Amino acid sequence: MPGGLHRVLFVDLARHRSWVENREDLFSERLGGAGVAIELLHEHCPESCDPLAPENPIVLAVGPLTSLYPLASKTVAMFKSPHTGNLGESHCGGRSAMALRLAGYGAMVIVGRSPSPVYLSVDADGVRFRDARTLWGMSSSLTAGRVMLEREGGVGHRTVLRIGPAGENLVTYAGVTVETYRHFGRLGMGAVMGSKHLKGIVIAGDGDLPVADHGAYQKTYRDLYTRAVRSPAMRKYYELGTPENLGPLSAMGALPVRNLQATGYGEAPPLEGEALAREHLGRRLACSHCPTACIHLAALREPHPEAPYFYKTTFVSYDYEPLYALGTMLGVERPQDALHLLDAVEHLGLDAMSAGVVLAWATEAFERGLLDVEETGGLHPTWGDAGVYGAMLERIAHRASRLYTLLGKGVDAAATEYGGIDYALSFGRLEMPGYHTGPGAHLTHLTGARHSHLDSAGYSLDQKDMKAGQSRSPEELARALLTEEAYRQVLSSLVVCFFARGLYDADTCVACLSAAEKDRPWDELMALGEDILRRKHTFKVREGFDFDALRIPARALETPTPLGKLSEESLRQAVSEAERLLASGERFSGT
Repeated sequence: MPGGLHRVLFVDLARHRSWVENREDLFSERLGGAGVAIELLHEHCPESCDPLAPENPIVLAVGPLTSLYPLASKTVAMFKSPHTGNLGESHCGGRSAMALRLAGYGAMVIVGRSPSPVYLSVDADGVRFRDARTLWGMSSSLTAGRVMLEREGGVGHRTVLRIGPAGENLVTYAGVTVETYRHFGRLGMGAVMGSKHLKGIVIAGDGDLPVADHGAYQKTYRDLYTRAVRSPAMRKYYELGTPENLGPLSAMGALPVRNLQATGYGEAPPLEGEALAREHLGRRLACSHCPTACIHLAALREPHPEAPYFYKTTFVSYDYEPLYALGTMLGVERPQDALHLLDAVEHLGLDAMSAGVVLAWATEAFERGLLDVEETGGLHPTWGDAGVYGAMLERIAHRASRLYTLLGKGVDAAATEYGGIDYALSFGRLEMPGYHTGPGAHLTHLTGARHSHLDSAGYSLDQKDMKAGQSRSPEELARALLTEEAYRQVLSSLVVCFFARGLYDADTCVACLSAAEKDRPWDELMALGEDILRRKHTFKVREGFDFDALRIPARALETPTPLGKLSEESLRQAVSEAERLLASGERFSGT
């Protein structure tokens, strides 16, 4: 296979040893990315193992389009999630995919627990185990920016993954920071690294990537690049980025505000993308091999408290989901306050989305008298008080008390102990994404393989139904969402950024794969996407997932969406249909 894609690097942290296995059979059958990662997870994760046990593997995988085509820039991570107890999957860009592939590996599997904290230095020659005892306790940004990269030296195709205090302290929704502004954010990979005494990973590569048909490759590359830089759909990611969603979602009544007690603002929302870009945008960045530059950095400029005319400028990455979770969900309306909270989760190594939903539940629970100042450590959480929220994030990351330890396990754990389950907004134990558009969004949250809005984009289907003035039966809705999710398995196996899904249509995927590696017809790829999706659900069921046990938060049913109030009966019917289709083995996507 071109570029050594078939080589899987194995790392045993307990014995401080590594080796490479040839898995050409696996990559040939499963492409790469998600398709390969789920098989490696099945192979190396013992059934019913504790997610924080040494046996739980961390799998990183790239695909046949990685580093060859524009926006083929993501690495897929899989592990057993300490947050939900079943499938953990997260995707990240930056330089992670490029570095891993140019180092000569298609995948990396990490098992075991080091006797003391380490970080890994990985290149084409293998793995070196570096002492990280002096790094343990440092924030994720300090560890990477000032220590790990300086120790390793060199320039070029490097990536650095690392955890902060939240991962070290096993907060179940701790994330992993990559470079400075990208993340394996959801489902707790940071806690898995912390449980292994693995502070970080530096990967460097400078290998070649031969292609099967050089002429065809040049043609497909030029076509994709031209469409990417001229596409109106991609331009929105460059100009405003995903914060562009905030205004339209508020206007249609689909933006969760104050723990979903409201769904928008009467006028322009305070954190809308246009205002942030106009008043705070400082830089744009792009992942490797991406011409779009969707990463927006706000320049947070603050005066020195004692020295006049001295200022500290901090660049803070902002996207829609963190702005929803640490902004509107908490009633935070000043952009500076929201940016401070985004910066705090960056340093602590927390998933911004879960952290925001957890704080929103805690605020309402405090209002209702379920929590008191003794339990909060003297803090009074009230809507919009960013100072208190920052202090609470710090205590969650360090598990400062019984309450903060429970908040570090998510809203389900906290609400089970203290009450308030009706307004604990989680689906499959993962905290709610920022879309209250209708039944499609919530069915995605319930049935998607990783309970993410990115699984099957039900919010997009809701908006299409709004424009068309139509509604779908539960069976039609389930089939449509599973079809979209199967298509996304193809993209995440190639591996392509989901922002580019409009560019990577059937013909483009087939042409790119043919030029890079070999011919595979689209119908075959979609059949593979369905199979990969089923393999994910097989893993989840093996680890105790039960469709019938899914909880639909009462608050989500009570608060109207743009399509009206949700019907629990209809959602349950759609969930049952999704379960039937996944279990039946029948093709549900057609071609």
